[in-house]
Amino acid sequence: MSREHYMRGKLLYLVGASGSGKDSLLDGCRQRLKPQHGCFVAHRYITRAVNIGGENHIHLSEDEFEMRVNMGMFAMQWYSHGYSYAVGSEVENWLANGINVVMNGSREYLPFAMHSYPNLIPVLVDVNADVLRERLTKRGREDADEIEARLQRHDEIVDTLPDDVRRIDNNGDVQYGVAQLIKLIEELAPSEVTPSYSTH
Repeated sequence: MSREHYMRGKLLYLVGASGSGKDSLLDGCRQRLKPQHGCFVAHRYITRAVNIGGENHIHLSEDEFEMRVNMGMFAMQWYSHGYSYAVGSEVENWLANGINVVMNGSREYLPFAMHSYPNLIPVLVDVNADVLRERLTKRGREDADEIEARLQRHDEIVDTLPDDVRRIDNNGDVQYGVAQLIKLIEELAPSEVTPSYSTH
């Protein structure tokens, strides 16, 4: 049986430059999701401490992360900017039951994820260069040269995205971006979800 056959749910894979507002969109999305949407937001497991950055992630030590890798507890994993990132294997159970999943993904990992998940839908959180430059400058984590290099790298990666990538305009108010994401989730909502009951 093919992977596509048993993973009936769709994987909405958000990509976008640092500062594009993916975390804010996902936080807003969590607050507005309802059962009829048939969609979960995946938490990421990261070796970055919880007080660094605004993401609602699950912090693991390097040893904990490696132990979970060795025990096959992750569906996806990658390394970026000095930290290890992963999405738990629970998402495969959700997808198998026809539940859609939305996640914050790595742009570099996208080709591997697309190969593993035929039902993956890439979603670009789109912010123009001037707005992104202003946000990164206000954040204060990088100097001007580093910010310009990040913007150039983002443009290069965007150029390699599939033609059918969905786009969310997040140049303005975050609630406008959240509304666009919810609209996409509603458009892709499953007609039914197969329940999976615990026997315990």
